Amino acid sequence: MDYLPEDDVRLQSEEGLRRFQAGQLAEKDEEWHRLVPHEAQEALGKKEVERQSVLFEVFKSERNYVEDLKLVTEVFWNLDRILVHHEHMLAALFERQLDQHPLIQSVTDIVLETCFQFQGEYESYIKHYPLAEERHRTELTFMQRCSQDPRVRKRDMITFLSRPVTRLPRLNLILEHIQKITEPGHPDLEDLPLLLSILSDFLKSTQPGIAAAENRVKYWNVCESLVMPKGEIIDLDWYDESRSLVYSGPLARRSKSEMDWHPWNDLFVALLDNYLLLTKEEKGAGGIMKRYIMSRPIPLEYLKLGSFEAQPESRKERSEEGGILDSLRAQYKSIYPFTVYHSADKLVRRYTLYAPTESARQKWRDALVEAKGIDDVRRDANKWFAPQLVDDGTFRSPGAHTSPRLWISSIREGCQCYFRRILSYGNPSSIIVLQEFNKFIVHHESYLLAYSLDLLARVAMYQAPPSSLDASLEKIAGGDGTVLFCCAGRIKQRTIIVYALKSFFQITVHALEACNLSDLRRTPSRGSFQGPISSFRPFGEALYVPKDAYSVTPLAKTIAISTEKGIVIADPTNTSKQMVSVVPDFSGATSNTDMANLKTRCEESKPLGLIRTESGEILVVYDTLGCYITKHGVPSRKGGFIRWETKAMSFAHRGSHVLLFSSEFIEIRSLSTGRLDQVIEGNDIRLLLHTNLKSYPVDDTLLVAMRGTKDDKDGVSDKIIELVQTAEFSSAQTPMTTTPMEGIWDEWDM
Repeated sequence: MDYLPEDDVRLQSEEGLRRFQAGQLAEKDEEWHRLVPHEAQEALGKKEVERQSVLFEVFKSERNYVEDLKLVTEVFWNLDRILVHHEHMLAALFERQLDQHPLIQSVTDIVLETCFQFQGEYESYIKHYPLAEERHRTELTFMQRCSQDPRVRKRDMITFLSRPVTRLPRLNLILEHIQKITEPGHPDLEDLPLLLSILSDFLKSTQPGIAAAENRVKYWNVCESLVMPKGEIIDLDWYDESRSLVYSGPLARRSKSEMDWHPWNDLFVALLDNYLLLTKEEKGAGGIMKRYIMSRPIPLEYLKLGSFEAQPESRKERSEEGGILDSLRAQYKSIYPFTVYHSADKLVRRYTLYAPTESARQKWRDALVEAKGIDDVRRDANKWFAPQLVDDGTFRSPGAHTSPRLWISSIREGCQCYFRRILSYGNPSSIIVLQEFNKFIVHHESYLLAYSLDLLARVAMYQAPPSSLDASLEKIAGGDGTVLFCCAGRIKQRTIIVYALKSFFQITVHALEACNLSDLRRTPSRGSFQGPISSFRPFGEALYVPKDAYSVTPLAKTIAISTEKGIVIADPTNTSKQMVSVVPDFSGATSNTDMANLKTRCEESKPLGLIRTESGEILVVYDTLGCYITKHGVPSRKGGFIRWETKAMSFAHRGSHVLLFSSEFIEIRSLSTGRLDQVIEGNDIRLLLHTNLKSYPVDDTLLVAMRGTKDDKDGVSDKIIELVQTAEFSSAQTPMTTTPMEGIWDEWDM
């Protein structure tokens, strides 16, 4: 006899059975026929011996499975809860085995009862399995330590991770075998079909979940392998659970350099559900794949599809043999071009990509069309700002039939407004409404003028003659200089009008406080107009600024004046310390490469203004980019910057968002991260009404003009749109709290 660790008497007694259950037998002794006397086997007959051997496999495989789960339960997903079910089932099986050995009547009732209990836990694990497997691949060091455990028996961790995935199909096969060899009339023939049906249906139901998890793993692989351009903050919204990888694969692109001896660049292109990424693959240390962004990611809102019908071209392939005669042995391969481009930069950001086959090109087209369609529907249903039409047709571009008058909305019914010509001003630069102070302010040409808001409304409603409105006119500024720009805001809890006045020699910035009727008093006008009572009084002293100033932003305690050299922070009420600083503060750029890079980019851009964020930072808004600074004015976030997709002419702050206005797009971004949340398209877009009067954060009316739909003898119409901020639609994207943080600006005196 070959090796026999136990004599037959001990092995075929209850002691042998208990040693089997404890896992103490040699592997070759762990069979039913080794634990049952030969005489008993002969008495049962060949078919029943086969059935008992198969039943024994249920005990053995369940024991091994439980032991394997114990090895990994503390690390992976919900194996601990799956383990509980199988420990209970194993205990019941062992109890049945001890009670009925060597002739087991049935185990179907035990498995059936447990099956009803463990389905939820198995479904959760099976759907999560691809993610667990991926986690394993990224923690090789831990796995190597685990592999040295003798209980693992030289199996890799993937084997253990896949055990719950393979366990139920294997159990299903064993039970099917038992059903085939069970004699007619046995009770199992009534229960087994039900059990097999439940297992089969359950296994089918988990397949879509596995596919979704595998797609999630591919998405994570792409995202975690990306190497972003240095210094640029690009928020792809990776961690949103709804994000996914739509399609990916190799594509080629011609090199732009005429001196390049290898005229083709092989790219890995990934189409996410919100961006198109063009990357260059490179394997790093340990074989880890890195994907370098070759061109800025294109948001699907800006992605446009060009031709997919061009004839195939030939690409010269190098001979695999190499050598001096390489060029003579070269082969040519057909490749299939298609074009995509960025709608805000159609010429520069235009990409012709080459697919290896016609079918691959068609797959890319189908994937792009589907992804853009889904993205359009999703964004349309989840707008942060909903455009509502106010008017289209009343206002026309200047022409022979247009009247140079300022129009006022007199009646609004639903979404429809009716307008009446009131004031004879053509193309006013700015309009400010101070409802609390009953003032309507117009910046027209070189003057800043104020009217009674109440009288304006009454004239519009035909309740007062136009002459009464003229009688309420106050000339705030003009005559002794040209008003360049103006704005309104809250400074030190007061409503302030700030304007810049250009004289022959210099530019000065003035601040005026709006007064209520009870506060009115006789004070000299800041302009040439000498009225009996002024609705505005000086707020501090005039500020002398560089001649390149072009906008101003009211802050909590100071004002920010945008100039070519940066943004000057000034306090009109503190004559001894007028110029606090110029931001951003790039004094550390000489010793910091990232800051030096940011300084160069900012110097090439036009500053538009500042926005305070809830985190204690300030977003500096330029026409082409944005960057964050501390309350001391120093660049934060390692000198990173956010590049806008379009060149902004103006901006507005609403709640948790900054809105950037260009001639064709309104770009709506998260204030705290720079994430692109919404894009609104149009033609000849202009920001009309943007009043920054309420306490932080701002939440007032926002009106925009763009080219309308009417074009007749009166000219092309201007469409007036109100951007209405919607309620939140996602708990993952929570707007900023409406409560300002006390004291965070005291140190910088803002």
